[in-house]
Amino acid sequence: MIPIDLSGKTALITGATGQLGRVMARTLAQAGADVAIHYHGNEVKAAGLKAEIEALGRACVTVQADVTDFQSVQLMRDQALSALGKIDIVVANAVIQYEWTSILEQPLEDYRSQFESCVLQSVHLAKVFAPGMISRGHGRFIGINTECAMQNFPGQSAYTAGKRGMDGIYRVLAKEIGEHGITVNQVAPGWTISERDRESSSEIQEDYSRHVPLKRRGTDQEIANTVLFLASDLASFITGAYIPVSGGNVMPTI
Repeated sequence: MIPIDLSGKTALITGATGQLGRVMARTLAQAGADVAIHYHGNEVKAAGLKAEIEALGRACVTVQADVTDFQSVQLMRDQALSALGKIDIVVANAVIQYEWTSILEQPLEDYRSQFESCVLQSVHLAKVFAPGMISRGHGRFIGINTECAMQNFPGQSAYTAGKRGMDGIYRVLAKEIGEHGITVNQVAPGWTISERDRESSSEIQEDYSRHVPLKRRGTDQEIANTVLFLASDLASFITGAYIPVSGGNVMPTI
């Protein structure tokens, strides 16, 4: 048996109150990590998640921030470090939601919001958390991307553009800070089953699943498991990777 043990590590998850983020936070805590829960507006959900993590015996803090604003991210860092001492693992999960439509109909503001919440968030997090990781000679950046970045389907333009921009930042960052023992990777979920689906009984989506080699949708726990792996020492020689967790719905080529 090879356990994944994050004891002594601290993790920050942006968008931790979201459908996928909350499962990531719980999973990293279950593996032994202390956790900083970032939220933008859902303070009540953040407080509830904090109570869950503390019940596991882990240290936890909630931190409010606008990830598109550099000063706000700096303040988030200061609050997280004050409470937890250090941040070893940064999971960039937050993203601005919007209504998808065609390029000709998509408001320009949606392209700005995706650039800011995908690309600029990644830059902000690197600038404020990488120096501490460099000084300790260890760290993990894990960006939550999407299968849409490979699909390029109609209606996905703003989201795809933002996530493909994020991909560029992460690949360059992996090359720039790898010498300091820091890995930089991306997890790319497919259309994932989350608590929202379970509550509405919408887990089965046959039109989607019939195109997936594994013939089903993935789950929020399966996304969190991949994040856990990349955060652990088992993934110590993996960096610069874009890893779809989509049942084979998209397959990066060589």
